[in-house]
Order: sequence, then structure tokens, then C-alpha cells
Amino acid sequence: MNKLIFLIIILFSINLTVSGQWAHEITKYVPDKDPLMQEKLAQWQDLKFGLLMHWGAYSQWGIVESWSICAEDEGWCRRKNPNYIEYKRDYENLKTTFNPTHFDPQKWADAAQKAGMKYVVFTTKHHDGFCMFDSKYTDYKVTDKGCPFNTNPKANITKEIFDAFRTKDFMIGAYFSKPDWHNENYWWPNFPTTDRNVNYDPAAYPERWEKYTQFTHNQIDELMTDYGRVDILWLDGGWVQKLSKQQIVDQEIHQALTRKGFQKCRVINQDIRMDEIVEKARKKQPGLIVVDRAVFGKNQNYLTPENKVPEAMLPYPWESCIISGGGWSFTPNAKYMAPRKAIQLLIDIVAKGGNLLLNVAPGPDGKWQQGAYDLLEEYGKWLSVNGEAIYETNAIKPYKEGKIAFTQKKDGAVYFTYMPDEGEEMIPAIIASSYLQPSSNAKVTLLKTGSQLKWKKTGDGCNIFIPESLRKKTKGEHAWTIKITSINQ
Repeated sequence: MNKLIFLIIILFSINLTVSGQWAHEITKYVPDKDPLMQEKLAQWQDLKFGLLMHWGAYSQWGIVESWSICAEDEGWCRRKNPNYIEYKRDYENLKTTFNPTHFDPQKWADAAQKAGMKYVVFTTKHHDGFCMFDSKYTDYKVTDKGCPFNTNPKANITKEIFDAFRTKDFMIGAYFSKPDWHNENYWWPNFPTTDRNVNYDPAAYPERWEKYTQFTHNQIDELMTDYGRVDILWLDGGWVQKLSKQQIVDQEIHQALTRKGFQKCRVINQDIRMDEIVEKARKKQPGLIVVDRAVFGKNQNYLTPENKVPEAMLPYPWESCIISGGGWSFTPNAKYMAPRKAIQLLIDIVAKGGNLLLNVAPGPDGKWQQGAYDLLEEYGKWLSVNGEAIYETNAIKPYKEGKIAFTQKKDGAVYFTYMPDEGEEMIPAIIASSYLQPSSNAKVTLLKTGSQLKWKKTGDGCNIFIPESLRKKTKGEHAWTIKITSINQ
């Protein structure tokens, strides 16, 4: 029996690329050769810092988005009503009371711009199927006459957000859920809904699955057609994907080895013809970046580790999507990240070649909490001084050394960003690297003051000296950056 388990583990490891839909991260990357997309992807990689917003009718209850109506997730997403049928009915009726009258996307765009953010990704539709845009293919939407906000001039929330952020020259990203738990062709009332998957076998009911596939294509086409320039199509729900027989076997093995409690027990081929979706979308939006999250292949133009940062530099385009406070969705009285932790998070991610997509969740009244504004203000203060060490930079070995993160501009300038521990209020008198060394004619500057610093060689590295006067003058910073105009290669 032990030998059998060992063989199963080995087989699973060989085919690990399909397990990403659980971890939201795949460690292999397939480049998409579309030249316009590659050009836009390079631009996106230079932006480094984006805003993600999870928002829907669920914000009225201050609960996790969508997941409470999915039976398999009840263990970590408790329902306040133990009667599932009643709960789901009440959840869907949140549409009839959703009325965020203080919705002001221009205020959000202003705050995000001042924070130093450069792109936005907004949840046009989460797994529950409630559309924050004016889709003509469903009445489960914010613009339907059954939703009190439908008479508001800003009722088409997605359009208003995209327009507001576009005026600030942001890249625009449309989050869209491939599964739709409200649609009768995904969760068919003929069968119970035991997990997040389609609740029937698409191979047994191909006409019904085709209706769902067309529904998905049509809604994505609306977003690509009616909402101005869109730069990123950010698709969630990685279990909705085309699977080979071998992949189905591999995933079933994975679940048998890892299942705890009431988790997914079915693996289903859910082919919505992604290649066709991408081809049609790029006819409307040339160069569109597509993020088919956690699905191995060319339609995942960058990877998206969720609520974590990789231990080391990743050699392909990626972003960490991270909660700034509370949860992904609105949490009453949310506690936001401390500014030092948040700023150093950005530094760490950028040093490893990634972008940070920071989530802020609007409330049911259409407002951000003050804690979100306060945190973004701290980002803005730091980036106004140190931003050149972040934007339009590349990773450079050794990426990090102790508390120092390294980045490099395309012109060859290198940045040492020192990240202090909590309670560490002054930059050290000596910043040392064992690997990077200024060239003989390099200028070494502390960005906070513009002061030139002395340094000396130490083997292949250097010691950079910070005078006591500068240490005191820059006391209390969340991180300090030293610029070196050129280094020995």
C-alpha cells in the first residue's frame, strides 16, 4: 500500500501543471506570441502597482464574495442561515436592496493615482453571476429595474469605473468569472449543486453546455465592445477549462491525496473554447492581455499568485494579488495593513520581477473605508521619493540580500532599497552588498535627500556609508533607497 501511495505521488508530481487551479499559481509559463500583446505586456510589467476591487451586492452583508452559496466551501465560509435554499434565495434578493448612492469612481481614481497605482482590475462579475455592468443576456445585474440603483445616472458601474480611471491614464482590467452560479445552464435546477463545478455532465448534455458557452462568449464580447479601451481580460474560475483524460485523472489523484472535509470530489471537462474567446476579444481590443488564471497554456499571459509572494524571483510575467484590509470583499471595520508592511510588500514583489495588485473593497454605500485612503496615502508619500526604484525596473541578481532589495533601470542604474524591521527607525551607518559594486565613476545617492554617499570596494561587493546627520534626518522612513548610476558587470 505504501508503494502504491508513493507511485501515485510521483505520477501526480510529473503532471503538476494542472493542479494550479487550487493554488492559483502554476510554475510553468507558455508565451503567447501575439506581437501587440507582447508589447502591451511589457508596458504592464513596467507599471508595477495596480488596484483590484471586489464589489457586488454581497457587500451589503459584509461577507465573502459569492462563496457562501457554494456548498463545498461551507466549512470556511459559514452561512448565517443553515437552510441553504432560504439562504441562497435571500442572497440573490440582495439585488433588490443594492443601492450604493455614494458611488464616486472619480474619487477612487484620484486616490489611486496619488498612491502611485498605474492600472485597475474591477470585478465586472464574480462567481455568483451578479453583473456590475449592463449585460443584455441576464436580468441579474445592477442595471435591472429590480435593483434600486438602476435609476442612478452611474448605474452602469463598470463603465463609470473604467471611464474614471481611464482619465488618469490607467491600464483598464476587466475581472470576469468563467463560472456563473446564477445561470441555469451552469447550475441547472434539474440537479443539486454539490460543489463549484457545473452541476451536470457537459458531455451528456452538450446542447445545454453550448448555451452556457455562448452566454460566456456574449458577455465577454459586451465588455470588449461597449466599455472603451480594455487592456486586460482577467478571467477567474480556473476549474472551468478544457481537460484531457489524463488531466482529469491527475486532478482526481490530487484530490484524493489532499481532500479535507467537504471539498471538490468531481473533475469535469468544462471547455468554453478559450482560444476562440481570445481571438474574438482581440479583434475588438488589439493587444489585449488575457489572464486565464490557473490554467496552464498560452492564454495565461501572466501568472497570479494569490495572497502570497513567491520566495524567489520568477522568470516570467506575474503579479501577486493581495488583500489590503479585511477580505477580498467589504468587511465592516476592516483592519488595513500597516504602511511599513504594505510598502515593503511592494518592494519585495518588484525585486522578484513581479507586480502588486492591491485589493480595496468598496462598501454597500459605494464608499471606501478611511483606512484604505490612509494606506494609499502612505504609498503615495513613499513612492513620490523612491518611485524610480520601482517603476520601469527589472530584477537583478541577487534580487535580495538580507534586508536589501535590488532593482535596475533600463539605463543601467541600480537601486539598493533597505527595508527596516519594525522598531528600526534609522538607516544603518553601512549598507553592504557582497555581490554588486559601483563602477569607478558611479554616483551613489540617497534618494530621500539627494545627498551623495561615499563607498568602498569589498571583494565583489561594496560598503556604502551613511553619515550620522543623514541617518537622523531620514529617521522613521518605511524603507530607504540608494541609487547607483552604474555598476561593474
